[in-house]
Amino acid sequence: MIASLARPGGNITGNIVLGPLIVSKRLQLLRDVFLSVSRVAFLWNPDNASNVIQFEEVQRTVPILGLKLISVEVRSPNEFDNTFAAMMRERPDAFMMTSDPLHQLHAGWIIEFVGKSRLPAMFQLRENVVAGGLMSYGASLPHLFRNGAGFVHKILQGAKPADLPVEQPVTFELVVNLKTAKSLGLTIPESILLHANEVIE
Repeated sequence: MIASLARPGGNITGNIVLGPLIVSKRLQLLRDVFLSVSRVAFLWNPDNASNVIQFEEVQRTVPILGLKLISVEVRSPNEFDNTFAAMMRERPDAFMMTSDPLHQLHAGWIIEFVGKSRLPAMFQLRENVVAGGLMSYGASLPHLFRNGAGFVHKILQGAKPADLPVEQPVTFELVVNLKTAKSLGLTIPESILLHANEVIE
């Protein structure tokens, strides 16, 4: 859709949710919190181009951290039950997911499933942690919306989208749900809590 982040060309610009190595950071945080983790299930949608980029980043990162990746691919709603049943047969120690719109529509079901399965889970969106997920690390959506308003202002003042560089996020938030941690029988290290932007109790 754009020629490059620096010079998008055409009639599209704005900001993006994913920053460089953000998925690797999310995986590293999960490993830092749960040192015994060795098998991580990653839920993604192969039909979503941004999910493909994230999956490739996870694939590059897991060997560095000494982890095994369990790919969990869901393209349509009717795949959740069978795919998650197959995922559990692989005996994952932890779970990660993207913010894919299809998956977010079923986030409540996913959060309940990983909770009942006693899987520590890392999410991309704060909203998933507020809804009962364990942790999230990702771009600050309020910050992105404020930046988006800045783009609107510049364009209304006559700037051409082609000349406005697409911005990557610079503000990231770590959110931890201590209530969920307690229900899973998990202890979040003090070092993680001190760095968290928000702790839900």
